[in-house]
Amino acid sequence: MKFSSVFTVASSLLATVSAHGGVGKYTIGSTVYTGWQPYNSASGQKSIQRQYSSFNPLYTSDLSTVNIRCNNAGTLGTGMSASVAAGSSIKATWTQWTHRPSAVMIYMAKCPSSGCNSWDGAGKVWFKIDHAGLISGTQNKGIWAGDQIVDTLEWTTKVPASLAPGEYLIRHELLALHQANNPQFYPECAQLTVTGSGTTNPPSSALVAFPGAYSASDPGINFNIDSSAAMVATTYPIPGPAVWDGTGNPAPSNPDPEPVPTTLVTMPAPEPTVPSCNPVAKYQQCGGKGFTGCTVCEAGSTCRANGEYYSQCL
Repeated sequence: MKFSSVFTVASSLLATVSAHGGVGKYTIGSTVYTGWQPYNSASGQKSIQRQYSSFNPLYTSDLSTVNIRCNNAGTLGTGMSASVAAGSSIKATWTQWTHRPSAVMIYMAKCPSSGCNSWDGAGKVWFKIDHAGLISGTQNKGIWAGDQIVDTLEWTTKVPASLAPGEYLIRHELLALHQANNPQFYPECAQLTVTGSGTTNPPSSALVAFPGAYSASDPGINFNIDSSAAMVATTYPIPGPAVWDGTGNPAPSNPDPEPVPTTLVTMPAPEPTVPSCNPVAKYQQCGGKGFTGCTVCEAGSTCRANGEYYSQCL
């Protein structure tokens, strides 16, 4: 009986671990930072990554909860941060990832002067530094950004070169779209210390809050991968704000310019030419040596040379 119970628990854990996925490590330069290990005991774990409980997803019902921020209920840090220079890259490696298609979204948030470790990331403080969705083809049959993670388990993101130094959270998120109208959210957060000579902070117009950045009615979330529209659509509206452009300028209210209207100028059709003489009947003379009559033939025939000195309507 005891063996059966142990086997049941082990089987259940294996089934849980075998599903879905989460970031397992971060690589910056030659340094590798181990992420949180959700299926190990939390006791004694130290990581730059915020604690999360499993590889299982969040759903649209979680969009109004604090869990959508870092895949936990507001759990704080364990005292570790990774150093990264502005303009350099961070490679995230997922422990596993199984879902095609999916979109990738990366955010950062500047921590208060007290640092990241005791801050939960609340407020309108998050700005997007990277995202990718449908790469090519149609929504239903195309190549998606998440396919790369299925194949390699890796995604590399560059920290904006202009970003001012300081303490930041970085938030990696995958949005799995394989189930019609039932997207799955997989966010994880980690702590960074950004160095370098950057001087720019994102403007307030580039900032969003979690919860608050997404709505269940957003086109990229209220999404049916099996719909007739998805069979032909070749673009996908990635949820959330645009990627921050690295400047302190306000984001344009309408980043995509309206098409300039054009006016088709039409010229009146030319008036038909009215001959100054009575058109010549078919097979009659219309020109030649010494001919002084009408050279215009009736409709359906043309005045053509018929010998060296004679032209005829043919």
